[in-house]
Amino acid sequence: MAETFSDPTRTERPAPADRIVDATSRARHWSPFLSMVLDREPVLATALGEGRLDLSLSSAEPDMPTAKRLRLERRAMALSVAVGDLSGVFDLTAVTGALTKFADHALDTAIRAAIEERTPGAEVRGFTAIALGKQGSGELNYSSDIDPILLFDPATLPCRPREEPDEAAVRIGKRVVELLQARDGDGYVLRVDLRLRPSPEITPIVLPVEAAIGYYEAQALPWERAAFIRARAAAGDIALGSKFLETIRPFIWRRARDFGAIREIRGMSRRIRDHHSQGQAFGPGYDLKRGRGGIREAEFFAQIHQLIHGGRDPALRAPATRDALARLAEAGWIAGDEATALIDGYTLLRTIEHRVQMIDDRQTHTLPTGDALDRVAKLHGMQDAEALLALLRPRVTETGRIYDALDDTVRPAFSHDPVTLDADLTLAGYADPEAARRRIEAWRGGAYPALRSPAAREALEAVLPTLVPALATAPEPQSALLRLDALLERLPSAINIFRLLEARPGLATLLAAILSHAPTLADDLGRRPGLLDGLIDATAFDAVGDVAALEAMMRAGDAGADYQARLDHVRRVVGEMRFALGAQIIAGTSDPLAVAAGYARVAEAAIGVLTQATIDEFAKVHGRVPDSELVVLALGRMGGAMLTHASDLDLIYLFTGDFSAESDGAKPLGATLYYNRLAQRVTGALSVATAAGPLYQIDTRLRPSGGQGPLVVTLDSFARYQREDAWTWEHMALTRARPVFGSATARKAVATIVRDVLAGDRPQRDVVADARSMRSEMAAHKPAKGPLDAKLLPGGLVDLEFAVHVVQLVHHTGFDPNLGGAIDRLIEAKLMPATMRAAHDVLTRLLVTLRLVAPDAAAPGAATEALIARAIGVADWPAAIAKLDSTRQEVREFWMQLTGDHDG
Repeated sequence: MAETFSDPTRTERPAPADRIVDATSRARHWSPFLSMVLDREPVLATALGEGRLDLSLSSAEPDMPTAKRLRLERRAMALSVAVGDLSGVFDLTAVTGALTKFADHALDTAIRAAIEERTPGAEVRGFTAIALGKQGSGELNYSSDIDPILLFDPATLPCRPREEPDEAAVRIGKRVVELLQARDGDGYVLRVDLRLRPSPEITPIVLPVEAAIGYYEAQALPWERAAFIRARAAAGDIALGSKFLETIRPFIWRRARDFGAIREIRGMSRRIRDHHSQGQAFGPGYDLKRGRGGIREAEFFAQIHQLIHGGRDPALRAPATRDALARLAEAGWIAGDEATALIDGYTLLRTIEHRVQMIDDRQTHTLPTGDALDRVAKLHGMQDAEALLALLRPRVTETGRIYDALDDTVRPAFSHDPVTLDADLTLAGYADPEAARRRIEAWRGGAYPALRSPAAREALEAVLPTLVPALATAPEPQSALLRLDALLERLPSAINIFRLLEARPGLATLLAAILSHAPTLADDLGRRPGLLDGLIDATAFDAVGDVAALEAMMRAGDAGADYQARLDHVRRVVGEMRFALGAQIIAGTSDPLAVAAGYARVAEAAIGVLTQATIDEFAKVHGRVPDSELVVLALGRMGGAMLTHASDLDLIYLFTGDFSAESDGAKPLGATLYYNRLAQRVTGALSVATAAGPLYQIDTRLRPSGGQGPLVVTLDSFARYQREDAWTWEHMALTRARPVFGSATARKAVATIVRDVLAGDRPQRDVVADARSMRSEMAAHKPAKGPLDAKLLPGGLVDLEFAVHVVQLVHHTGFDPNLGGAIDRLIEAKLMPATMRAAHDVLTRLLVTLRLVAPDAAAPGAATEALIARAIGVADWPAAIAKLDSTRQEVREFWMQLTGDHDG
């Protein structure tokens, strides 16, 4: 992973050789340890002075004693890696990778040497080192301990005659440690810490593998799970180590959340902060590893989320901290900006930690004070300590903030103690914590059938730590809790929804918003709890695809060739997508205009897939009418490709070809009867509820002759009717006509009829008088629902639609099925004031939003007022009301100017 932090001191990037020379100079001037190594490794020093970096160079010889050879190799490696790091030729991944690779090599060499000394010629079997910590994850520090667990297999370990395997193993282990950490004039190889083994105070330094497996399966402490996230078979008998790790994998990765482990990690963090209190405050003396906002907190943040989600998602089991954070963000478990901030901070702090350790090759993580901090800064290539602190400060602050926020998202199970639970609920923000507690206790007591099984109660307890704080984020937590209670009362089973919310905590917050603001979506969820599943994938908040992509999705799945299965599959897909589109408005992630267009694309895809499936099914019995096909024409909001969550679909069915023709199936039908029966089936496919839920209400009353006419007519009949008999209101409807099913040829034929009629091939009528009369009659028989009815109030969308259609029909221009597009054309033609496009957008956004949050168009609660204001792009509710009033006034004035209608 490439480093992304910004270092203002490195604005220019000279050639690598020049950077190596400069880094070597800084190493000699500011690091006593590196200066010493430069003196003792003259061949390597010469190469570096010439700008050449070669990790294989050292003064070690193959025939040297193992310990001496490893010490010299380590010394040279330390210099080469340091210069590669200081020069920027190596990024952090390359640095820690090289350090880890050497540690693995040294540990394996020591194990082989120890076995060879005791049993010459023996195969290296039955003794393995499991690397934990940063060695296990490939992130070893510049000057670091290694923390292996040494294991042996009594059946295969090489032993001397009459020697017990456990005694042989301990002797091998002791020799390994001696080879690695004994010091002489050439320094040491590695410091070895064996205290991470099970019960280190009473167990030998090398454990039988079966005993270790038994410990981890039955006795291990919660923090040990986190330690094994980064475990790796690193040296010795790799096959034995890998088999051990595979055996204990269920101990590490559990499908169910373990809040005990999470609490333990959080507790460790607090204890570390308390114990190292002097290193918590940022500045000179700050502990880069253990301080607030330091390296350990980025690691713990990743490990906590891995423990929560890694049992279900193997992709999250990355040992390295930065890899884990990136994968958690890719999977949507943490925010992308948080992952980036933590990765950037971790990268920078680890880099500066290495600088601190390079000074004297000491295992320290603390920024020095005084002149010593200036030395670290200059080694890094910066001017002084202040510049270094300025570089570090924002990263430390942001990491600390993100880590502290875990207290809001990762909580232990809620207490059954009423006093404790009341305190938790009060802290969470419930106005009446006692009433909230009684409600929770009722759930725990199985108040509803969905909560009475042991599995349901277990799922409830698992999700309460996520669910109750999430509901507390609602504007009125008590109301959200009561709406959830009403939802639970209707559910046949609550297990799946609880498990989903447990697995995806972010959904709980969105659920709280839906319960608080969107009764329409809450009702949908009560009927189909599985709708929430569709929000798991972060792409649910993206714009829906084009119609072709949506049709492909609706044809996919496991529905096969069975017609009923196809109906169910399409209903599931449409239900999830409509629910997700509504959730986008509630979450404030999408413009309601984009959501309206998305609703329409989903509907058009459903029409396409279900109409074709119905045609194919119908043809199995009745065949097909030769040289003929069904065409579906959409009008109204569907024709204009802008639907709300609750929109009906206004459709007209037509067919091409000769009305006197006959189908060619086993049970032939005349063309007119054939298509009328087929259209009835299509309407049923689009509207009749199945086990997967309802779909759309279909309105066919805009067909020729209205409800009294046949359901389907030929294109010729449709054209003749529109040219000779249709009324003004039917031509107004025709301005929004759009073919949504049929071959390209058939669609073009229908579009040509519509275009010709609108252009003037129709009866001459007094369009203005007819429109004025129709609008007055509508106002009398269909008044506004409430004070926010953006559609039916005077100056609302109906008035705007009528005005657009009058101008279009009078002037024979500006035709576009999409109302916004038509307005743009009329404005360009100077037939409408420019303010009408903004009026259209405000009223449409309001209508689409209100269909979700206030379907009765009544004034909502204060919190929902803010949501509506945001949706229409204003600051607050008074501004929203003012915007609605001024918009309606503008539309009403244009309508009156156009028609002379001063009523209403």
